[in-house]
Amino acid sequence: MSVYERWITSRERSLTLRDTNRRIMPFDWGLEWLGEAPTGSAPLSTLKEYADRAMRNGDFFAVDPMKEYVLKDDLLEFPSPIQTPYPNNNTAYCRLFPAAGSRQAVIVVPQWNANSESHAGLCKLLRRLGITAARLCLPYHEARLPPDSIRADYMVSPNLGRTLQSTRQAVLEVRQLAAWLREMGYERIGVVGSSIGSCVTFLAFVNDLNICTGVFNHVSAYYADVVWTGLSTRYVRWGLEGHISLKDLHRCWAPISPWYSIPRLKQHQRPHLLITAKYDLSFIPELSAKVFEQYRDHGIEHQRADLPCGHYTTASFPFSYLDAWWICRFLTRNLPR
Repeated sequence: MSVYERWITSRERSLTLRDTNRRIMPFDWGLEWLGEAPTGSAPLSTLKEYADRAMRNGDFFAVDPMKEYVLKDDLLEFPSPIQTPYPNNNTAYCRLFPAAGSRQAVIVVPQWNANSESHAGLCKLLRRLGITAARLCLPYHEARLPPDSIRADYMVSPNLGRTLQSTRQAVLEVRQLAAWLREMGYERIGVVGSSIGSCVTFLAFVNDLNICTGVFNHVSAYYADVVWTGLSTRYVRWGLEGHISLKDLHRCWAPISPWYSIPRLKQHQRPHLLITAKYDLSFIPELSAKVFEQYRDHGIEHQRADLPCGHYTTASFPFSYLDAWWICRFLTRNLPR
């Protein structure tokens, strides 16, 4: 390991220890979140069957256009297409950064546990470049936090069914927002997602041909493997261990894993950029490499950028500037005026 790699790795570990309010959530199969009842005494079998049906069902990420919304100043609110037991989470929020005269819009989806200002700088930069940005709040984040939460633990947790539902909920909200932007007169729609936002926007991109381009900031093949191996999700893994194996978790969370959607891009190829971090301890390079292997095997055209940093350090200077340069350069070329 080089001196530089040791420095980045040390910095990554230091940044992940900043939050002192992490907690290990209890394990739960979460079948009620999926409208499922356990088959006999075998909740794992029920969850696997649900995942298998979802993988076969081409409508798993299908959604109707939003029927109502409230737009006040630059804040858009609309009912989430999935209603949960938590009223705070049932309204989706989007902060708009309109560019005057723009006919191009980009939906920006931040990382897990993002605060209200996360990615606002990127949105302002896109606006200066003549592209309207729409920053979507993820489920169980910010104003959508349940009353008993201080972190967005309900979106990714050892509750298997709720994690499936919340990720699907986010994908459906991206698709509804994309449709709304088209109704508002935007002719070309792109997406930008970071970390879990990358997974969410990728699934929306694959399933919505009206999204013409995308930038996916940190990429990985399997949802379960990221949770199991990632530095930022170690508390989730500690809640899973002893209750389910990685192999079974892999199958249960297959519907929200990008890996299985990649081959579908071959049929409807659109320009998109995949960004990785060379020293990422959360989306480890081995899992990112599987994504590029899948792309090569299916001959899917794409662009790639490798940042000389880690997951957390992507958001710090100078890497944040390099990341923004890649994102903005790509979008200005692929969302022409």
